Amino acid sequence: MKYRSVFDIIGPVMVGPSSSHTAGAAKIGRMARKLLGTAPVRAKITLYGSFAETYRGHGTDVAIVAGLLDFDESNTSLPDSLSIAKQKGMDIEFFIDKETPMEQPNTARIFLSSGSNELELVGVSIGGGKIEITEVNGFSISLSGSNPALLVLHHDKYGAVAEVAGLIAKYEMNISYMEVSRQDKGRLALMVIQTDEEIGEGLAAEISGLPNILNVAVLS
Repeated sequence: MKYRSVFDIIGPVMVGPSSSHTAGAAKIGRMARKLLGTAPVRAKITLYGSFAETYRGHGTDVAIVAGLLDFDESNTSLPDSLSIAKQKGMDIEFFIDKETPMEQPNTARIFLSSGSNELELVGVSIGGGKIEITEVNGFSISLSGSNPALLVLHHDKYGAVAEVAGLIAKYEMNISYMEVSRQDKGRLALMVIQTDEEIGEGLAAEISGLPNILNVAVLS
């Protein structure tokens, strides 16, 4: 195995017994919170594979809720996340699925809602505290959270991708990764764009103002 940095060897700084089941789970929850864009009022969380088998012993449930509270994996309040969420009025349900086969063992599906805002996300903890988001609102994607990213929901129309890319170039930013996922031709599509630089509110606002753009989420 080839390590890319010392952090791949010693693992992440975290509260909890397992980088996969605790640190990774917290990052999945926090990513879901960021994509929703606000604190969730209700959460339905389904655990699969080894998440489902060992979630209580490894604190996976506690870690995901900590992420929903916007705690990172090193936050000392992480062990108290379930009680803190209850105090804040967050309605949380956990479901355990040991039957559905998954490509990755540490998988969670999270549905969040807050008023009219809703989000459904599938996240995978791939080891060493690293994660991958594989689905957002039914769109298949690949998002690690290791770089700043834009998620742009739009009508699947000619020129939409080029217009967004043109605005990113206007801000002199470099695209390190980009993919477009769609469910049906000519209907809705989702751009996932990772950049080398942090994404400011100005760029996000200009993209939101383009024709055919429905929603823009920024991950720093």
